[in-house]
Amino acid sequence: MRQLSKRTQYSLRALYALTRKYGAGPVLISNLSKDEVIPKKFLEQILVSLKGAGFVSSKKGKGGGYLLAQPPEEITIGSVIRAVEGPLAPLPCASETRFRKCDECVDIETCGTRIVMRRVRDAMSEILDETTLAAVCREVDLAKNASSGQDRQT
Repeated sequence: MRQLSKRTQYSLRALYALTRKYGAGPVLISNLSKDEVIPKKFLEQILVSLKGAGFVSSKKGKGGGYLLAQPPEEITIGSVIRAVEGPLAPLPCASETRFRKCDECVDIETCGTRIVMRRVRDAMSEILDETTLAAVCREVDLAKNASSGQDRQT
């Protein structure tokens, strides 16, 4: 399986940070870079591409910065990964959106690898397309609360 690129990992981290600040106004790139430990120049490129994909918007001038363009309950992890990485499928022949027959494939209809990779793609898609930025941030908060509760007990 392929790994998520640094660009995708940083994109998600930036979006989680903007989710936590949702409704509080724009966030400066310098603050986002420092808080999320993302190189500033790379973050600038990432935010421009996230803006182009419709996930964030920006405000110029005093009090400016970046903010989510949609409510965090409406942005799915799957949509972000597809926008940054491309299709979720591990093979082009298993892709819903960018199907392409593999060069070495003898019979696409009976290829065992394709059959399994379609199931992998479907399972990944189901999870990622049902999981929103807001849901991930809630899960992180629960994990932090559980962790801090254990810290006090020991």
